[in-house]
Amino acid sequence: MAKKTALITGITGQDGAYLAQSLVQKGYRVIGGTRRSSILNLPRLAALDLVGQIELVTLDVQDFTSIMRLLQEEAPDEIYHLGGQSSVQVSFQQPLYTAEATGQGALRFLEAVALAAPEARLFHPSSSEIFGQNIDGKVDEENDFHPRSPYGVAKLFAYWSVINHREAYHLHASNGIMFNHESPLRGMDFVTRKITTTLAQIACGGQQELILGNLDNARDWGFAGDYVEAMWLMLQQEAADDYVIASGETHSVRAFVTLAAAAMGIDIVFEGEGLETCGFEKKTGRQLVRISADFYRPSEPDPLIGNAAKAHRKLNWHPKTDFEKLVTLMAESDLQRARNGQVWY
Repeated sequence: MAKKTALITGITGQDGAYLAQSLVQKGYRVIGGTRRSSILNLPRLAALDLVGQIELVTLDVQDFTSIMRLLQEEAPDEIYHLGGQSSVQVSFQQPLYTAEATGQGALRFLEAVALAAPEARLFHPSSSEIFGQNIDGKVDEENDFHPRSPYGVAKLFAYWSVINHREAYHLHASNGIMFNHESPLRGMDFVTRKITTTLAQIACGGQQELILGNLDNARDWGFAGDYVEAMWLMLQQEAADDYVIASGETHSVRAFVTLAAAAMGIDIVFEGEGLETCGFEKKTGRQLVRISADFYRPSEPDPLIGNAAKAHRKLNWHPKTDFEKLVTLMAESDLQRARNGQVWY
């Protein structure tokens, strides 16, 4: 039997790298679309020993002709459109770019698939940010949407674009409503990696303090390596559909900091409330954590807990990595990098 071909946009990102690793292990031919640049961003692929095992091609997801040409030349069986602007914080600073790259970018890709590769199966990563606020209890595929960031708005546009193209053109196109998923390959502009990299520097005698926003923000956090398996499972189903992918638990930023520090041998205690909160090393009394209003979002979504019962039932997908294991994995990885003097992007 011939190998299946999978096309991954955003392959140099966290999810793209873990997904590529999983598909290579499953025997796929994996093609990664990357933007043309003077230096390829390959640290994540290298960290998973994937350089040389996948094919990298130049692809500008904002260029319709570029997408069409690639689909016609490679005829992928499965398409994972992971490319786009993925930071909520950045979306407040660059809302128009986020709308173009994350929202219209997905629509552009769907149009190209409908014209050039209608038999291919497509996965689109939606986000818990499309829910936003005013939700009690766990959220599932039936909840209303009220995004609270430009990123969430762009993701909701892309989400409905997938459904529209599935119904209008009979594409096998699925949305994964992905709740927060982290890993040692997470980008530095996400709070989880900011926490683990800064604490690692502190533990190694480098940086002096960790500056954060709202410590009481809570998120449903999972491990990216688990979540990419759900992406693949969606494209193995007879019919396309939309699924919440989540751990089903929420934990605060404060809890993340405490666990990450403990994994590095640092016992942190917190005093004060709100902007006056400070974190101290219990043993020495040295202040390690302070709060800044600069890191609060202009509008915050309510804490959300994902209900992945549909994915459990129909995909037989279940997360394997719990919160404590995830935080420890990230903390130990960044501590090792700090000790070795490694720079991570």
